[in-house]
Amino acid sequence: MQNTPSLLDPRTARLLPWIVAIAFFMQTLDGTILNTALPSMARDLAEDPLRMQSVVIAYMLTVALLIPASGWIADRFGTRRIFFGAIVLFTLGSLFCALSHSLSQLIGARVLQGLGGALMMPVGRLVVLRAYPRSELVRIMSFITLPGLLGPLIGPTLGGWLVQYTSWHWIFLINLPVGVLGCWAALRFMPDLRGPERTRFDAPGFILFGAAMLLITIALEGLGELHLPPVRVVVLLIAGLACLAAYWLRAGRTPSPLFAPALFHTRAFAVGILGNLFARLGSGALPFLVPLLLQLALGYSPAQAGMSMIPLALAAMAMKPLAKPLIDRLGYRRILTGNTLLLGALIASMALVDGSTSQAWLLIHLGLIGAFNSLQFTAMNTVTLIDLRDNEASSGNSLLSVVVQLSMSLGIAAAAALLSGFTPPAGSADGSVLGAFQATFLCVGLLSMLAAGIFLQLSPEDGRSSRRVDDTPD
Repeated sequence: MQNTPSLLDPRTARLLPWIVAIAFFMQTLDGTILNTALPSMARDLAEDPLRMQSVVIAYMLTVALLIPASGWIADRFGTRRIFFGAIVLFTLGSLFCALSHSLSQLIGARVLQGLGGALMMPVGRLVVLRAYPRSELVRIMSFITLPGLLGPLIGPTLGGWLVQYTSWHWIFLINLPVGVLGCWAALRFMPDLRGPERTRFDAPGFILFGAAMLLITIALEGLGELHLPPVRVVVLLIAGLACLAAYWLRAGRTPSPLFAPALFHTRAFAVGILGNLFARLGSGALPFLVPLLLQLALGYSPAQAGMSMIPLALAAMAMKPLAKPLIDRLGYRRILTGNTLLLGALIASMALVDGSTSQAWLLIHLGLIGAFNSLQFTAMNTVTLIDLRDNEASSGNSLLSVVVQLSMSLGIAAAAALLSGFTPPAGSADGSVLGAFQATFLCVGLLSMLAAGIFLQLSPEDGRSSRRVDDTPD
């Protein structure tokens, strides 16, 4: 099961996680910073604000379509070239977004951004998986997953601040210096790793799986932010699941599929993939629910709501150095089962927050959620990949990226649907907006806790053999 890590010089070994983490931050920040700027962009482009959602959808669908092919592309052309190209595409897309003078130009630029964004995360994680011994994977993963937590929390606040004090163009322009630095660092320090053997690209499988991801993603977004009629959501979801079933049946008899069913013979990978999908329900809902709760139900200003999210980020950073010792001592099974229950309980207990809750207690509560959320991300991502063989690494890593993308949409869609269902009609005396948020948090937290049953299927030894071998000092 053990990988043969690439030989890195000490300087590269120190800087490589920073390069990957910064690229992740660019992508996750971009996913949320845009939403607060859409009304201002609509006014500037003389467009209907309701049509501006297409700017978000263009990026989301491009990422959903291309991620399944990211592993094969990296194996075929090398990680350095593809990671560098991904940053270039993302940076150029950001520049063209800022220069856009019409909605169609902006959508085209977002597609270009999406081409880069779809490759940055899976290729960056693949480099880490192949360049470091598995004994170091927990430590490195705990570092590079931080941007995935910080981006969605900082994005709305930063986007609102930039729009209020500068212009919406700056939500894209801030990517340029980071992108230029990232391009230089990728060329200078990124190792050029390729797959152990060259395989043919599974074009029919890519079409089937890509169609499934597109249809399912649109269905989930339609249930949440797009507010599509339920009939359309059901049709899209069934069509997507049919494409996924067709892909899976075909993959069983294809020599080199995008994602081989044999990946699921590795128990830690199978449990990690399914656990990621369902445990991220609460994590995906948090950046959507918490700012709305603070502003709509508790009367916070946008600035106050943004500042209240800071404890989530700080606690996530504080938990980072504790992840490896905890996992080494307790093992993945205990950590993920217990942490899933605890995190779900903390999210559900947000139902107790009301107008009488002190701000200090609310900040402590959010900080605890941030800390255990950070541990959850690190443990889930690592256990999914740690026992894969070298020839399975790129395929398994790409599938993890697909699941993360889907789970984010699922979390927002579930939260939006629950909130809409619990919100009383206008003018109704039955219930309140605060009551709707409380019921939504309770449901999301309880649903997240159910993923603990998935993590219970891990063996106490899963992932441990990988940590005992190659346990070399820094």
